[in-house]
Amino acid sequence: MTALLDEHPRLGAECVLRELHIPSSTCYRWRRAEREPCERQRRDAGLTELTEQIKEIHAESGGVYGSPRVHAVLRREGTRVGRKRVERLMREADIAGISPRRKGFTRRDPKATPAPDLVNRDFTASAPNRLWVTDLTMISTGEGPLWLSAIRDAFSRRVVAWETPARADADLVLTTPEYALASREVEPGKLIHHADHGCQYTSIKLTTRLVRAGVQASMGSVGDSYDCQSFRTGSRKDRVVPAEAV
Repeated sequence: MTALLDEHPRLGAECVLRELHIPSSTCYRWRRAEREPCERQRRDAGLTELTEQIKEIHAESGGVYGSPRVHAVLRREGTRVGRKRVERLMREADIAGISPRRKGFTRRDPKATPAPDLVNRDFTASAPNRLWVTDLTMISTGEGPLWLSAIRDAFSRRVVAWETPARADADLVLTTPEYALASREVEPGKLIHHADHGCQYTSIKLTTRLVRAGVQASMGSVGDSYDCQSFRTGSRKDRVVPAEAV
């Protein structure tokens, strides 16, 4: 109707409306609706703006944050939005965070003779410096992969030593125990150093160093040193090693 009136202005709006038995108020309401954006248009514009916010937060995290953390940042900044909507917008924009699931980076060395399992999955200790659990994992960062070698005391559950170089090799798992032994007074024959069967932990250099320090070497299955899991997972999610671990 409004298009007809616009195309034939000489017909006169009042005359046409009267002939068609249409109230003039209805016609004016139609015209106003055409000029003003509809609710869906306003909503779509708001979603576009929200998507840009999500992209900015995701980029500032180095591409690490998934929908839960992006949603938390939005709420903290005062944006009221549901987590499901954030998840949907990220999916539509092809934005994804880094999964905290651990990948199997340690591999068994078929030529090496592994140490016996002195722990048998009992990751508890009666005193400090009785059981150290160590593990090697990779942290994804905005600047590329970073390797984390950490040793945790099973008694206090505190991190004794850690190192984060760009490469994972036998020297990495050798220097981490060096730092740990330098920071703690260890009684010969009382401490167990437990790791999995990754090839780095079966190196001759590491075994020799542990024997010289009076430390008993222990090995579980591949990927078995899960006592370091909370430290690993938190580090991967936040892209940095927590300051409390120093």
